[in-house]
Amino acid sequence: MAPIPPESEQESAVAVLHDARHLRLKAVLLAVWALVSFGTAYCARDLQNLLLGEWPLAYWMAAQGAVLVFIGIVVVYCVAMNHFEAADARAAAEVAAGDGAPLSPTDRHG
Repeated sequence: MAPIPPESEQESAVAVLHDARHLRLKAVLLAVWALVSFGTAYCARDLQNLLLGEWPLAYWMAAQGAVLVFIGIVVVYCVAMNHFEAADARAAAEVAAGDGAPLSPTDRHG
């Protein structure tokens, strides 16, 4: 059983997960998910008029398009989180080397 980290480490981990960069990313990906999930169902009659090959676009979105978009959302989230973690690690290394004062994640990334 892993030891429970001190409260300050837990608080810092929570603060990082609720950083403005992460919240913006989550909001955008959630909006894409909602648009694909509910927008396709809401506009299904209109999408019936658009053909992709011999089949209506609504069929393609229901059969495969939505699943591909969801996989894309997961890939984008993983790539973005790897980027955020690498940037945070570089900033921590700079601070440890004495190259600068510690900055909050929002100061580092806008």
